[in-house]
Amino acid sequence: MANTKSAEKRIKVIRRRTLRNKSLKSALRTAIRKFEHALAGAAREEAAAALKNALRAIDKAVTKGILHKNTAARKKSRLARRFNKQAS
Repeated sequence: MANTKSAEKRIKVIRRRTLRNKSLKSALRTAIRKFEHALAGAAREEAAAALKNALRAIDKAVTKGILHKNTAARKKSRLARRFNKQAS
């Protein structure tokens, strides 16, 4: 339990930020999952569109502080590599 007024405020702020971070992280995972499902299907155009959305979601996660930039670069690289491997 918080002892001071400022500590109470910090608890409220942390709860609000945690909800926001959870929501953004969930949306990121969903975008990546949609790409994986599209890749499993045969439609190349659909997979390309899903890849574009997933890369955008990863970039947004970096700007919001959800992912570290190197983690994002690694995830983007792996997704692009999987897409290119499937294409060839």
